[in-house]
Amino acid sequence: MPTYYFDLKDGVPVRDKSGLDLVSDGAAIAHSKTLAEEVRREKPKGHPELRIVVIDESGREVHREQIYATAT
Repeated sequence: MPTYYFDLKDGVPVRDKSGLDLVSDGAAIAHSKTLAEEVRREKPKGHPELRIVVIDESGREVHREQIYATAT
């Protein structure tokens, strides 16, 4: 199974050093959505640019999950 890393980023990234073995990109994206929901529950108000960036083991960016809705 490939390893995926879930970095927090709002300008300066906070690197996930351990990663998580998941079966596919789709599973990693689903996990990023769960992580984003957990962050929203723990800290309902946060930096509007905060996102989770999913990186695969080769260093390729797979997905960006926005944590907080951006103001329009």
